[in-house]
Amino acid sequence: MSIRLTRRAALVSSIAAGAALPSLSHAQTGPAPGGEALAEAVDAFVKRAMAAFPDQPAVSIAVVKDGQPVLTRGYGVRALGGAPVDEHTHFAIASNTKAVTAAALAILVDEGKVKWDEPVRAYLPDFALSKPELNGMVTVRDLISHRIGFGLGAGDLLFWPNSDRTRAEIMAAVPHVPIEDQFRANYHYCNLMFVVAGEVVAAASGMPWEAFVQTRILDRLGMSETLPLMTAADPAKSALPHGRLGPPLRYQGEMRTIGQSIQEVWDWASAGAAGGFVTNPVDWAKWIAVQLRRGELPDGSRLYSEARGNEMWKPNILISNSAGPTAELPGRAIASTYAMGWQVQDYRGERFITHGGGAPGFISGTVLLPGRNAGFSYFTNAEEGMLTRTLRSGIADIVMGKADFDWIADSVRMQRENDAKSIAAAAEIDARQAAGAPPTLPLEAYAGTWRDPWYGDIVIESRTTGRGRSRRTGLWLAFSRTPSLKGPLEAYDGETMRTRFVDRREEDLFITFKIENGAPVSATMKAVSPDADFSYDFHDLRLSKV
Repeated sequence: MSIRLTRRAALVSSIAAGAALPSLSHAQTGPAPGGEALAEAVDAFVKRAMAAFPDQPAVSIAVVKDGQPVLTRGYGVRALGGAPVDEHTHFAIASNTKAVTAAALAILVDEGKVKWDEPVRAYLPDFALSKPELNGMVTVRDLISHRIGFGLGAGDLLFWPNSDRTRAEIMAAVPHVPIEDQFRANYHYCNLMFVVAGEVVAAASGMPWEAFVQTRILDRLGMSETLPLMTAADPAKSALPHGRLGPPLRYQGEMRTIGQSIQEVWDWASAGAAGGFVTNPVDWAKWIAVQLRRGELPDGSRLYSEARGNEMWKPNILISNSAGPTAELPGRAIASTYAMGWQVQDYRGERFITHGGGAPGFISGTVLLPGRNAGFSYFTNAEEGMLTRTLRSGIADIVMGKADFDWIADSVRMQRENDAKSIAAAAEIDARQAAGAPPTLPLEAYAGTWRDPWYGDIVIESRTTGRGRSRRTGLWLAFSRTPSLKGPLEAYDGETMRTRFVDRREEDLFITFKIENGAPVSATMKAVSPDADFSYDFHDLRLSKV
């Protein structure tokens, strides 16, 4: 995606892009620190990074080396002006959950209840897609490898922003979500298929996904402070979400608290297998440790077999490739791939296994460096993608004993450049609206119920406000299953209009109507902002007037 590193943009662009970094002539690669020295180095780096991004409310860090946590610490405050965080404060970690779903399937593979390359229909007989020829071909491995052919974030509007849909309703919509690419041809990040993977866990185990991961993973690891679903998060023990709501666009303007609880902005109970987890550094360090031990627990027993552990790190689809690192692009990967619940790539000559996660008001990430027998995580309660870029690469370099690039300075530079581009884009959008032609039909003609095969209904109403000379008629748009997506429609340019959603946490959209025989008959949508998170997949909607 060609947007700033906000929210889950960090997940799909990440280190594979290998942005150019300024060389520091005085700094050299040296021996990697361990134990207390590693903790002190990371601690000092995190403090410097937060000083460079002073609007960031909180950061929480876990570092594991040789099977032991060497640092689990919280920095900053739960909410602006509020109480400090500590190593037990909860953060939403969103798509870091995907590796847990992969591990749940691995346990079932070990037990002979699931096979990676068995068709999904062996476990979910009603499983169907918008390309019927794929119905019997898609395997469990495909579900968690982002290679079926869905577009980036396809179907996410079923649960992002917070929706009132049940898990069964999401599954019922799956056959209607468009598939834009060839099967197993290219990588396209897809939350929707992880929801299906969670239902495979449920069907094979006889218990809901959240019950399985609780009893078979969290309880066994002693992760007593981790929640499979954010709906149970206690606001008094949690970091609160923060973001920038403009003007001129989302992700610009003043940093502010955007919710009084995690679940207010992030209720993925119906899509938990794709991103439901809430945790803290103390607990997540246990998860990192068992990953590095390929499933072996501290008492010598196993969560899953070593073979399954290795298979979850085996690449299944190419994300990107390049000629490799250069003096100007030292972090560029020769090959970035997706395995099962993990991204696997080379980074500065070493194997680098990672995943990110982003929810409204939260960005997080996990990094494993098997060659160093080390791993770390970073959790934040704001949408500052350049800070998380800094933490991911900067801490990795500390673990690897490298200090030849200034990730903090480079990310500050990139933030400044990206902000300038966003502000210019906003000005261009406003200028076009000011010069745009009026709609060709009376506003009342566009009112009605508009239906998409997979999302459902979007209602446009004609509303009259005011009295006397101030009386005016306008349009009001509302997504039937997404309470926060509602607000007035404004003329933009001809048959294209734009929203001004009342909830400014949400991304506005353009809607373009197709006119036939003097009446609007169909419509398409897309996000107004070039910075919009890819889960606002308005562009996948194909609306027909009911």
